[in-house]
Amino acid sequence: MNRRAYVPADTAWHLISLRPQGQHDTLRSAAARLGARTVALSPWRLVLHNDRATREQLADAAHCDRLIFTSPTAADAAARLLPLRDLRPGSVLAVGEGTARVLRQHGAPDVQAPTRMDSEGLLALPALQALSGQRVALITAPGGRGMIAAQVRERGATLVRVNVYERVPLPISAATLSRLLALQGPTVLAVSSGEALESLLPQLPAALLARWRLAPVVTASARLAELAGEHGFTHVCVADGPLPAQLASAARAAIYPPET
Repeated sequence: MNRRAYVPADTAWHLISLRPQGQHDTLRSAAARLGARTVALSPWRLVLHNDRATREQLADAAHCDRLIFTSPTAADAAARLLPLRDLRPGSVLAVGEGTARVLRQHGAPDVQAPTRMDSEGLLALPALQALSGQRVALITAPGGRGMIAAQVRERGATLVRVNVYERVPLPISAATLSRLLALQGPTVLAVSSGEALESLLPQLPAALLARWRLAPVVTASARLAELAGEHGFTHVCVADGPLPAQLASAARAAIYPPET
């Protein structure tokens, strides 16, 4: 499952990005620095909520003992609805450094984030160990992060879920599929969302799916690597984390031999 497809160092290669529509730039830049061309393949676009009901839910969540922000988009969407600088120090948690960075940019105080930037890393933080009788807010979007919600409840907390944005599915165009089928040279698929992968796969023609299952895949976590394996991908590598530079570096390492 972790075999590498080595290719000559001067061979052009492509990185397939499953980021939401309009959010490929950071991964594209990181990949370009390593000689890759990025192909944007968005399974959805993100729509931020800006309605009265969401504002009221978020205002109530601000009084919870803990507030967990599950993505940079969740942090940015919340900041449009509520002054994050007014949140209580010690209550704000981010699933990863990218989310923490956005929270800090919006003035959130004393943001805590795990070194291991995934659900498991977040749940290992000391602030989420003794939750009996507490209220924990999950600032997120519909779907995903089910492990966090389940564990928070299992640890005795009342979960308050606030969906501050949503994912709107996008069909893959025939032109995009034709371009993917015509790609020459090594191709690496970058996976930082299980939902994105599972939304994409049913839309792929059999020939393209068969080709990709034999090509390298880099994932942002071991859990996503397991998911990729369950869907038939055979060359799966786990990046050091979900940041664009980490995914791009793992992608290059998946096709080029390490220097000796």
